[in-house]
Amino acid sequence: MVALELHPIPLPPSADVQKLARFGREVRGLNAEHLKDEELQAIEKALYEHGLLLFRNVSLSPAAQYRIVKHFDPGTECYGHGMRRSDRKSECNRKTLFSVKNIPAVPQVLVIGHGTIVEHEGVSEVTLQHPSHRSFHRHPLTDEEEDAGYTRFYHWHMDAALYGFNPPKVTALYGIKVPTGPKQIVRYDDGSDEILPVPLGTTAFTSGHLMFDVLPSELKSVAVRSRVKYAPHPFLWMSPARVHSTGLVLESEGLEVPHDELPHWDESKLKILPMLWKNPLTRNLHLQLAGTAVAEIFINALPEGAERSGCLYPDGAHLTDLKEIRQLLYKLQRPGIKPSLVYPHDWHGKDLVLFHNCGVNHTVVGSFKEDQVRVFHQSNLASPEPPAGPDDEDVKRWA
Repeated sequence: MVALELHPIPLPPSADVQKLARFGREVRGLNAEHLKDEELQAIEKALYEHGLLLFRNVSLSPAAQYRIVKHFDPGTECYGHGMRRSDRKSECNRKTLFSVKNIPAVPQVLVIGHGTIVEHEGVSEVTLQHPSHRSFHRHPLTDEEEDAGYTRFYHWHMDAALYGFNPPKVTALYGIKVPTGPKQIVRYDDGSDEILPVPLGTTAFTSGHLMFDVLPSELKSVAVRSRVKYAPHPFLWMSPARVHSTGLVLESEGLEVPHDELPHWDESKLKILPMLWKNPLTRNLHLQLAGTAVAEIFINALPEGAERSGCLYPDGAHLTDLKEIRQLLYKLQRPGIKPSLVYPHDWHGKDLVLFHNCGVNHTVVGSFKEDQVRVFHQSNLASPEPPAGPDDEDVKRWA
């Protein structure tokens, strides 16, 4: 196998360099447009080891970007949300839709970003809208606060339809046109007084393995024993609701679309996935949750002989109350997005970022002015198989 030239990614001063020592690597010396099979194999290994790979100053066609993600899932040609040759509005919020556009020649690659784009890769014209917390949070920042340089995490998630399609193994993000401007400061606004300085328009990443690793033992026990059931058409289901200031979970106000008012849905297409996803190479467990889309939680009872003292749900549980579900999900996820554990990528033009979508969580951050144009290409493929969860030995170890 080819030996890649790997270098640590540039961590910000806010980062815990010890905890993030294994997270992320910059790859140098490869031509991403013309990768050989053995180079793709080495990239796959490095991605599973480090979660995120950065390639700087890359010239990358949509076809080459698609070839990279298809290496991880050669048995599929379907984009992660099932989109093909069509314009589409994101379902994240029906009241303030932001556009995405498939590239006609390679419909598994989408144009995302902000502003009006003309004559781009076969797209004659499209107006894109960068998603902002202003459209989705229950208590958004004021104009004055944003003018002072403050912002929020938009919505922590992994890329997945969560209905009808399995989560992609990898996402490729390619920055073509990247606006520049002053740094912003993420406010958590959850009573913690925590803040995180970030570059304008950053994508923030956190390791699912670290999210699990930093949990206290009683929450690790819950996570290793749990599966989550996602709502049908989850992005439509959640669309009238609003998100907590951290971007982790919805506020529980009863605003979700009732199931009988959603478009027709099939029980067989509902996704019930483990809370913890097992890395195919390292065998580490990663906490991977789309907290805003969870409708139910199934918790298995403790295995025979396990210590019950201080344990949560020792006899198992089936949680259906959304407020209780979100309180638990928040406890599980919040420790892993503390400022010292978040990597906010500082995008430069022609950056290519690959991330292990079954082991890394991410969110859009910040907002752009109307005259700022941002152009990215995004690609991922719905995997033919669901992510693997904990095995019996994992349960014995962590429950």
